Amino acid sequence: MAGIATAVTHPLDPLTATEIEEAAAIIRRECAGMERLRFPLLMLEEPPKEEVYRFERGDPISRRARATLLNRADGTAYEAVVSLNERRITSWRSLKGAQPPILMEEFAAVDELVKNDERWRSALRRRGVTDFDMVQVDLWSVGDFPIEGIDPNRRLVRAASYLRHAPTDNGYAKPIENVVAIVDLNENRVLKILDGEVVPLPPESGNYDAASVGELRTDLKPLDIVQPEGPSFSIEGSLLSWQRWSMRVSMHPTDGLVLHQVAYDDGGERRSILYRAALSEMVVPYGDGTDAFHWRNAFDAGEYGMGRNMGSLTLGCDCLGEIRYLDTVVADDDGRPTLCRNVVCIHEEDYSILWKHLDLSTGSSEVRRSRRLVVSCIGTLGNYEYGFYWYFYQDGHMEFEIKLTGVIQTRALPPGTVDDYGTIVSTDLSGVHHQHIFNMRLDFDVDGTANSVVEVDTVALPPGEANPHLNAFGGRETLLETEQQAQRIIDPLKARYWKIINPGRLNRFGRPVAFKLLPEASSLMLASPDSRVARRARFAQRHLWVTPCHADEMHAAGDYPNQSTGEAGLSVWTAQDRDIVDTDVVVWHTFGVSHIVRPEDWPIMPVERVGFQLLPVGFFDRNPSLDVAPPQPACHTGADCAE
Repeated sequence: MAGIATAVTHPLDPLTATEIEEAAAIIRRECAGMERLRFPLLMLEEPPKEEVYRFERGDPISRRARATLLNRADGTAYEAVVSLNERRITSWRSLKGAQPPILMEEFAAVDELVKNDERWRSALRRRGVTDFDMVQVDLWSVGDFPIEGIDPNRRLVRAASYLRHAPTDNGYAKPIENVVAIVDLNENRVLKILDGEVVPLPPESGNYDAASVGELRTDLKPLDIVQPEGPSFSIEGSLLSWQRWSMRVSMHPTDGLVLHQVAYDDGGERRSILYRAALSEMVVPYGDGTDAFHWRNAFDAGEYGMGRNMGSLTLGCDCLGEIRYLDTVVADDDGRPTLCRNVVCIHEEDYSILWKHLDLSTGSSEVRRSRRLVVSCIGTLGNYEYGFYWYFYQDGHMEFEIKLTGVIQTRALPPGTVDDYGTIVSTDLSGVHHQHIFNMRLDFDVDGTANSVVEVDTVALPPGEANPHLNAFGGRETLLETEQQAQRIIDPLKARYWKIINPGRLNRFGRPVAFKLLPEASSLMLASPDSRVARRARFAQRHLWVTPCHADEMHAAGDYPNQSTGEAGLSVWTAQDRDIVDTDVVVWHTFGVSHIVRPEDWPIMPVERVGFQLLPVGFFDRNPSLDVAPPQPACHTGADCAE
């Protein structure tokens, strides 16, 4: 496995290729009777936080792997923890009633099974489709929607079909409406074909490649980003350092991009901010009430694995400038290591001005340009692309942004009809309204693990002695003391934000040091709380949740949302109403996009952005970017810069 790091220098380093091979071999040895054993997940078992904080360079490292296993012979699933130091399984439990995420091999298996099913072929012939090789088959998780005559405890998926006239066609231009296959993945068998009303195929192409578009713009001059001395950041294994920031970067098969131990060097003191930050879960519920669509929703992290679907990035296309890439290694369905090249992009960007002031009395001006560090990756889940971008700034704040693009989900309409659940984007073709709702798990350690969370609303002061002229306002702070109290919703009219404070460390003004979570305005899940998708995604009903840090509470909808009924996750854990004051807290932030589709989103969707910011609030005693050097003016046109 050339190109993958083989040395482990820190407890949080991802599993190496050798470690993946060893873990799988140990499991197979101790599970010799399971001849059809598959590995939906195989990854690092992250060590306890205390163990990581105690670690010093050169210390011995205890290495453990965690595996989710599926025995195809009887459909049972298990979790195992393997000690790589001791070369044995140290923990084993049955996942009774749980379905592991969809395996990569199951996508290809479903395509073949469906296309060879005579009932499916007959349904397509009714619609005038006879070249079955040109049909695109998309796999959909079934959720917990009942399917008449089928045991919900089976490992199931639904499959929808789209026609391509050429291999490179955009299949979503021609959905084959009202034909859905129900497939048992363990038995490798199509159980049922749901064949409804015949709807003609939409007539127009949806191709968007350069050859299909026609004449292209030619009036852009070259834009070169050059750093002749190389980038200003450094990478040592998984450790990334830049402009007083440091963090560990890795890829998790479910969560995708993970940052550990985000810290800032403040005058020689390495001050911790975040211990772990990653996507916890996301759900895409569709707003179409028809029989052919109402069941469509996807938990893209827990059902499919965000990290397993990350793509290799290309210089000049996905990334621009002086780029450094990180490779990753993932375990395939056999438990074998697979090298994935260039999945994380790291680079610097000029970001306009950092601060500026013109002194009108003296005419002097001081300005500094902002440069930011970008850590990003892009995953493809079916028809959608999700770009995950962390930005780090010289003034000590950070930002997380998700860029959504790809191809919208479509359905065919009978000629001349309108659609109550979508927007007409082409002749007899509708783009279906939907949401993308994300939840981020943010394990804060602001100058240590003993933190609290305070809600801050900006409100007008009541009339009286403190507000004699009726113009005064300020921040009203509320300490969130328990898990139930900390289930909160944004309020843009009050400029609401949440501060994560360390009551045990005060700044020079006597106030607890803090970072604030500044949310964007976004709606919560629009499906009724009594709907099946809402019961499985309770996290999507609040913008903020806070829990005490617990190693077994990592994913907002539970570790195994595939075919779940909503029996795990944030709503279950927070029912304990645990105390969250002056303790090791985890902040869970829900945000997203409610996508009322536009014609401009077809045939490929321009990027839409959503995210949040994390800003220091009294964490520093003054602006930490005062020491950024003044910019050096430069002109490249041959003209006088002053002119």
